[in-house]
Amino acid sequence: MLKTMRKHAKYFYVLFFIVILTFIFWGVGPLDKPTEVSIAEIGKERISVEEYWRTYERVRDFYRQIYKEQFTPEMEDKLKLKEVVLDGMIEEKVLLIASNEIGLKVIDQELQDTITTDPRFMRDGVFKKDVYLKTLQLNRLTPEYFENSVRQQLAVQKMKRLIMSSVDISKFDLINIARDEKKMNEMKQVLLSQKRDKVMKAYIENMKLKLNVKINKDLIS
Repeated sequence: MLKTMRKHAKYFYVLFFIVILTFIFWGVGPLDKPTEVSIAEIGKERISVEEYWRTYERVRDFYRQIYKEQFTPEMEDKLKLKEVVLDGMIEEKVLLIASNEIGLKVIDQELQDTITTDPRFMRDGVFKKDVYLKTLQLNRLTPEYFENSVRQQLAVQKMKRLIMSSVDISKFDLINIARDEKKMNEMKQVLLSQKRDKVMKAYIENMKLKLNVKINKDLIS
C-alpha cells in the first residue's frame, strides 16, 4: 500500500488537480477574510498560509477516504504530505502563469460545459440552475468566484496537455524493444509516459527559476 501511495505522491500534480477541481467547495470563497501572510511567492502570485492549510486538509481527507484507518500519521510523515501539497500548489500556480503568458484561453462554452455536466448541479441527469446557485450559496461562494476558479483549473489542464502533446517516441527510443507487437505497444506507452513526466517536471522547474519562487517552509513545519 505504501508503494502505491508513494506513486500517488510521485505523480502528485496529476492527482492534485483532480482533488482541487473536485473540492473547490469546502468554504473557500470571497466571503472569507484574506490573510497577508504568504507561504510561497510565485512571481506576482501568492499562496497564503490559510489557503495552504485548507488545501492540505482537503488532500489529507482525500487520502483518508481512500485508505481509511490505514492512513496513519506515520504514513503521512513517510509520504511527506505537507511538502507534496505545497509543491502541488506551486506547480499549479506556475502552470497558470505559463498559460496566461502564452495567451491560452478557456472559452465560455468550455466553462459552461464543465459546470452543466457537474453531477453536483444535476437532478435526474439534467443541470438545474437553482440547484447550482443554492449549492454555491450554501458554500459561501459567488458564481463569479466559483466560475473563475473552474476557469483557472481548466487553463492549467490545457497547459498540461499542451506540454505533454509536444512529447513523442522516436525510433531511437524503440531500439531495444521486443518485436512482439503487443509488448511494443505497451512499452511505447510506458516510455511515452516517462518522457512526458520528465518534460513536465523540467518545464515547471525552469519556470520556477524564471519566476524566482520563494518559499517559507517554516510555516508548515
